[in-house]
Amino acid sequence: MNDSEKKRLAAAATTARTTLPAFLARSGLAAAHDLDATTAAIAGQRELVAELFAARRHLGHVGNNLNQVTRAINAGAHPPELDAVIAATRRAVQRVQHATDQLLQRDQGAPPA
Repeated sequence: MNDSEKKRLAAAATTARTTLPAFLARSGLAAAHDLDATTAAIAGQRELVAELFAARRHLGHVGNNLNQVTRAINAGAHPPELDAVIAATRRAVQRVQHATDQLLQRDQGAPPA
């Protein structure tokens, strides 16, 4: 657990007017009581992390294509792939933005979109 996570848990325990160990125990028991919701939350987090890694790989491929197109343009050519690379770049940016928005919503306690 990082410092930010520990601070959030300590603040939550304070808000609940209990100690951090008691808060963790009660939270763990509550999560164990509703395993369907707990499992869904964990699975959703895993899916989001997988999407971010996939988006990062996608951006790497797009970056390679963009470099090739840039070299061709600098050499005076107008590569036919230009429009496709620009479209792929837009899709990759949207994909990362969507995943980032989902993370921010989860971090702020809002339901995922």
